[in-house]
Amino acid sequence: MMKNLYVVTHAQSLHHIENRVGGWYDTSLSALGRMQAEEAGKFLASEIDSVDVQIFSSDLKRAMETAEILGKHLKKPVTPDSRLREMSYGDAEGKPNVWFKEHMNPQPADDDRLNHRVYVNAESRLEVGERVTAALNDILETNVGNIVVVSHGFASTFLIMAWMKIPASHMDYCSLPAKPCSVTKLNEDDFFGNRSIIYLCYTDHLENLD
Repeated sequence: MMKNLYVVTHAQSLHHIENRVGGWYDTSLSALGRMQAEEAGKFLASEIDSVDVQIFSSDLKRAMETAEILGKHLKKPVTPDSRLREMSYGDAEGKPNVWFKEHMNPQPADDDRLNHRVYVNAESRLEVGERVTAALNDILETNVGNIVVVSHGFASTFLIMAWMKIPASHMDYCSLPAKPCSVTKLNEDDFFGNRSIIYLCYTDHLENLD
């Protein structure tokens, strides 16, 4: 069966406009964020056969609220999964962005980026890569042609890398663009089973909100 995976970055959240660190700091969408999610929902409804789709989301408020608005347009419920959360930034979560920059642990001299913790009690890249990969593998067992996954800016990089079958042990340098309520479309063909990136960080559906 051919599969399409739509990775949606959650819409603008209150922590964005408060200039605070996100991670697992749990904030709701802003007013603009709710409008962004509505436009993304309309876009996805025009792209996807709503009969053959399931929606999964990080369980954090900003992602779930985005997913529920998408679900309204696609007429589908949302399945939460904590493994789709953003990287945990540990002691930095909820702190002002100025604090974030001043207290960041420098990159290690031995270049071990996989196990480096940017802040005290933060997750490592390897930990994020492993949990996101495990979540995606379970999600792909779903017997539908279209899957929507709502996650977070940095976590979406790991999702896309996992889709391309890149192991977590090789995710030490990856970083892909992600903007609030952007959509990335990934495809697996039903002949060779090749996996492709059809479009990355698509935002044209948000043009009228600029």
